[in-house]
Amino acid sequence: MTNMTPASQTPASKPKPRPRPQVMKLTDAAAQRIAELTRRADSEIVGLRVGIKNGGCAGQSYTVEYAHDIKPTDEVVEDKGVKILVDPKAVLFLLGTEMDYKADKMQSQFIFNNPNQTGACGCGESVQLTAAKVDG
Repeated sequence: MTNMTPASQTPASKPKPRPRPQVMKLTDAAAQRIAELTRRADSEIVGLRVGIKNGGCAGQSYTVEYAHDIKPTDEVVEDKGVKILVDPKAVLFLLGTEMDYKADKMQSQFIFNNPNQTGACGCGESVQLTAAKVDG
């Protein structure tokens, strides 16, 4: 007697999870600047932590700071040989953002080309953001 299990009784296989989209991407200029900042930092850092905070005349502003460790809740983005760690509260606001770096005679700064940005103040210090629409 053979032990055959009918197909209807086999456990249903779970569908493979959909790959998570990369929250942000970096331009070559931003990656070069992050690599330079990582090398020049006074203490060991693993990358830059990016987030948003409430404030400014438009309501929110981007934050960039040295990351000395990776928190369990950080969204880790590795692009062009460097790491940025995205604050979990900022992920939906930064989804699809390209981080760039610009330097001229008067200033140097990271620029966020964010499809979720709906407005900005006149001085350029703060922005209005909406959460990204995520399918499925």
